[in-house]
Amino acid sequence: MFTGIITDLGRVKTIEKNGDTRFEFETAYDLNTVDIGASIACNGACMTVIEKGTNWFAITASAESVSKTTMGSWTVDMPVNFERACKVGDELGGHIVSGHVDGVAEIIAIEQEGDSHRFKFKAPKELKNFIAPKGSVTLNGVSLTVNEVEDDVFGINIIPHTLQVTTFGKSKVGDFVNLEIDMLARYVARLLEKDDE
Repeated sequence: MFTGIITDLGRVKTIEKNGDTRFEFETAYDLNTVDIGASIACNGACMTVIEKGTNWFAITASAESVSKTTMGSWTVDMPVNFERACKVGDELGGHIVSGHVDGVAEIIAIEQEGDSHRFKFKAPKELKNFIAPKGSVTLNGVSLTVNEVEDDVFGINIIPHTLQVTTFGKSKVGDFVNLEIDMLARYVARLLEKDDE
């Protein structure tokens, strides 16, 4: 489990495509404190550390992970948001995040609003009903609050600190981001489905 609070802005070091796709990432994490088999959210997708060095770690992404996320378009040197898995007793600064990406959203507008930036995203049609004003979403692993929703478009205000310490500082219109809907919304929708049966 994660909280959507990014603790390192790393980068893609190498990409190897065989049956699956192996990514090596450069990171500022102290890898002595990261076990092989540990979970790290990489732009919001929960991945397993399979190898590590002094300032890097590697993961293997299955075809399923690559098809359901933005991983298929990742390139060497691109920035990646990292968050290590929560430990019991950690501060829950964002919201409960599983690291299971539900779909990919597109950035369709970015406008300055005071010192912050207002981003507008287009969600996949099948996920639009899970996004509500003042609700939480996770975008590229970042826990964010939804400001407004109109059909499949939703707006989010991103403060200067978040722009500085996440990939959003380099984002542009037309970019795609990993979207995880709020876990509570997912279960409420499932319960309502059961009531309709």
